[in-house]
Amino acid sequence: MKQLSTLGFGGILADDMGLGKTLEVIAYICGEAPEKPALIVTPSALVYNWLSEIQRFAPDEKAVIIDGTAEERKQRLNSLSDERFVITSYPLLRRDSQLYRNIEFSYCFTDEAQYIKNPHTMSAKCVKKIRASMKFALTGTPIENSLSELWSIFDFTAPGYLYSRKRFQELFEAPISRNPHDAAADMLRAKIRPFILRRMKADVLSELPDKLESTMFSELLPEQKKLYSAFLAAARKDVVELLSDSGFDRMRFLTILMRLRQICCHPKLFDDSYTGGSGKLELLDEILQSAVAAGHRILIFSQFTSMLALIESRLKAGRLDYFYLDGRTPPYTRSEYADRFNGGERSVFLISLKAGGSGLNLTGADMVVHYDPWWNPAVMDQASDRAYRIGQTHAVQVIRLAAKGTIEEKILLLQEKKRALADGVITANNVSPSQLSREELIYLFEEQ
Repeated sequence: MKQLSTLGFGGILADDMGLGKTLEVIAYICGEAPEKPALIVTPSALVYNWLSEIQRFAPDEKAVIIDGTAEERKQRLNSLSDERFVITSYPLLRRDSQLYRNIEFSYCFTDEAQYIKNPHTMSAKCVKKIRASMKFALTGTPIENSLSELWSIFDFTAPGYLYSRKRFQELFEAPISRNPHDAAADMLRAKIRPFILRRMKADVLSELPDKLESTMFSELLPEQKKLYSAFLAAARKDVVELLSDSGFDRMRFLTILMRLRQICCHPKLFDDSYTGGSGKLELLDEILQSAVAAGHRILIFSQFTSMLALIESRLKAGRLDYFYLDGRTPPYTRSEYADRFNGGERSVFLISLKAGGSGLNLTGADMVVHYDPWWNPAVMDQASDRAYRIGQTHAVQVIRLAAKGTIEEKILLLQEKKRALADGVITANNVSPSQLSREELIYLFEEQ
């Protein structure tokens, strides 16, 4: 980073998740000691995490969070003096964009820079208007779904370097999407290599303990299987109609898939009047009983907050102490829960995949359970790395749960097929529901 900035360039700090990008930025800014403050733009949930890390590693440096009411935020921005760090969130930056017009920063860092991967969003547009001498993007996944995301991030750190959006599509995105081994991939890799600062755990952390990954399958309970089979049969008829429709309604496909996944997790997510059980929830019960008895401390992730609520009820019934975090958990409370958990308090942490899959340091855990497989393996890996990161001294066991003979089993197979994008350009795991092809959607509904 010092070398790039000395030459007048920004870049993308793309170290693997858990290798300390936050600490690298703090050390870099303190080492440079710029006259003007550095702006950190981060997801709302990570604002207090940044403040906590600055207070921990650079306690003598002044840091301010731009939050509160509109008037309070305005006053804080107008009274900046000797602050080294100014921290705000993407949503608040969008609201306060006009207030930043005449403020000069030494550096602007965008944390979780996938938030600006779509150049048409207000977040991307507002961030790119920030006046800073140097700009860096932080992300463990520079590409999640398409090469256009890489272009948008470069449009922030080095506007124009990857040409116009249209020219980039012609030169790189179109030929690489047709053939990942096209010469265009070599050209792009050579062009971006000096500006992508990327280290992988396997390369630099030989002292990090093992990560043991496995998939455990549950059987659907009889009543659960009956409901699943009935809905799948009806869904296949819908699929035939959808395929005959020239418009190919992808959203209807995805809604049907979500309903099937809900039945696999627990039919009560699909039908609130359902009174039976769930084979997967019973499997989780068994895992938790033996794991807690053996002294393990567990993170449980689910995409469905309604599923977390059902798991929460089981934990209460079993008198197991736990923490709970979802999108409604305030940022400060997130940090408090993480500190308390890492300090040894409580054995289980229930976490919404979307709300808690990034920005948390939970090395107090040595087991991670993914209750429902998600389309994008990068998102699941990022969640697992809440525990498997710098500071972890125990081997970490990562368990994916799936219902045997269902759509979940096929999702796991698709994950393996879709783990790389633009092979060799940047290592990343990439797939989302909107990126599934017509053929892949059809595959999910084929007979086992």
